Amino acid sequence: MSQDSHHGRWNISSSDDDDEAVPLSGTTTSESRRPAASGESSHRPPSPRSPRLEAATVDVKPEPANAPVSSLAVGSETERPASTDQLTPSKYETSPSLAGKRKKEALDGSGWALSDSDDDDIDVKGKSLGMRAPPSPKTKKPKVETERPPSPHGRVYYIDEPEDFFESSIPRLSDKYRFYLNKVTGLDKKYNSGALHIRDILSPLFGTLKESAQFNYCFDIAWMVKQYPSEFRDCPVLIVHGDKREAKARLLLQAKPFPHIHFCQAKLDIAFGTHHTKMMLLWYEEGFRVIILTSNLIRADWYQKTQGMWMSPVFPRLPEGSDESAGESPTFFKRDLLEYLASYRASELEVWIRRIGEHDLSEARVYLVGSTPGRYLGSDMERWGHLRLRKLLYDHTDPVPREESWPVIGQFSSIGSMGLDKTKWLTGEFQRTMTTLGKSSLRSDPPMHLVYPSVEDVRTSLEGYPAGGSLPYSIQTAQKQLWLHSFFHRWKATATGRSHAMPHIKTYMRASPDFTQLAWFLVTSANLSKAAWGAMEKKNTQVMVRSYELGVLYVPSAFDMKTFPVHKSQFPASDSTGFPVPFDLPPTCYSPKDQPWIWNIPYSHAPDTHGNVWVPS
Repeated sequence: MSQDSHHGRWNISSSDDDDEAVPLSGTTTSESRRPAASGESSHRPPSPRSPRLEAATVDVKPEPANAPVSSLAVGSETERPASTDQLTPSKYETSPSLAGKRKKEALDGSGWALSDSDDDDIDVKGKSLGMRAPPSPKTKKPKVETERPPSPHGRVYYIDEPEDFFESSIPRLSDKYRFYLNKVTGLDKKYNSGALHIRDILSPLFGTLKESAQFNYCFDIAWMVKQYPSEFRDCPVLIVHGDKREAKARLLLQAKPFPHIHFCQAKLDIAFGTHHTKMMLLWYEEGFRVIILTSNLIRADWYQKTQGMWMSPVFPRLPEGSDESAGESPTFFKRDLLEYLASYRASELEVWIRRIGEHDLSEARVYLVGSTPGRYLGSDMERWGHLRLRKLLYDHTDPVPREESWPVIGQFSSIGSMGLDKTKWLTGEFQRTMTTLGKSSLRSDPPMHLVYPSVEDVRTSLEGYPAGGSLPYSIQTAQKQLWLHSFFHRWKATATGRSHAMPHIKTYMRASPDFTQLAWFLVTSANLSKAAWGAMEKKNTQVMVRSYELGVLYVPSAFDMKTFPVHKSQFPASDSTGFPVPFDLPPTCYSPKDQPWIWNIPYSHAPDTHGNVWVPS
């Protein structure tokens, strides 16, 4: 059977599996969950037979006949250390398919860390960007864990940034919203003004570091350690992760040369969930800081991708003997952060919970929006996921005139299974959350613009096709939801200079019809998936959330404003009121020739910016 859309023609398999049902253990919330089965990872195993995409033609400028084109073979995609036999990308043979392998076999392979997929239907954690064919399953190759290739492009891809790329004095930053983009290597210097690199964040310019905690999905421990300045490089670091079994063993092995690094394993008892939260807790001699961001702790995520963060001010220590409720913000940020940390039920976090309690967080002007794995009933349904966002929008935003014409905008880097039609989740429960504005009884059906890179966006990006390794939308999922692609809009970021820096940032917002005002804005780790945001069950009497996620919500009332004016001029924002949206508004709708980037099908019609083509195994 085949289906057509404006964005390609797929041959459809007969399988239309919904998300796997996970039984409810008792009637409690996250405390009553079944253990994950042996060998489970965060994604479903792929079907042995991958469907074929007959893609619509993409408009590209023809390359000269003698232009060098090399084949970049895509093998597997795991967030773990790779073996040392990966080479530089020039004319490699395509690796044999891993699609038919069992999950354990795929995970045993080594590979480069690229993406954090939210696809509920497919196990992509067992896939990496391989530059050579993996050995036959019958002949085991000795594992080499001592070295990690620096890039999926090959060893020579990265260019060290000049010293003036990093801040040598306290940078001029917009303190009103405290929303910043990451620096991008290769951009004109003006576009990195007001942006931050991880080296800047951890530098003495921002505080005298005593200890830190790094919550994340993907780690390159040796690279992370080098980002700390030499004077702080031996300060204790707690790594909060979700790895299990072999992946956990590899992570611990990475940290073996660094005795100051300790670990806290997040509990992931619901199948296909991930620890996707990205947060830094920084304890200084001067106080305490929280950073909630979208970047993994690997070099690729801080090199040529668009990323974002909220960085708190330095919260001062409370006077001795202060009441437990002291230091709370008008947005209850302190209470919600402590509740989020408590949800881990981890003894390693108790010291951080105590430290945060000893600090004054009253300057926080954002609301925390988190997800933690579990099934939630009654009032607990509004604690996490999109129902948490709905509750905040209901309580802290106000209706606007003609709100049915205020579009919802979602921008993300990964897409899960939405169901057979748009009403199953996207325009049902999720859109109801996104369209909530105060206590209005109007249930509007405004336009929904979903910003996700097209094939051409990826091909012409700074990284070229390998940027698509961090955009893990699979053919197995795409073929079952062709209806979704009519919502898609191109990634264009002219004002921020980041049109060619592919997004790993995730943002959601409600804009006025002329795109000059925002009713609210959210930056988060959560992609467009039920695993991240949660899905209603049992006739809407409970919500099930699979993954850990974290973001911050900006509402105008917390800034004594009616709406946020959108900053339209040159980035970074120079005025004190315009909100720095990271991409261009209004978004540009896909043309009939545009295709959404799908990471596990070939693109050999034209070379990318590095002369490579994309040839998945």
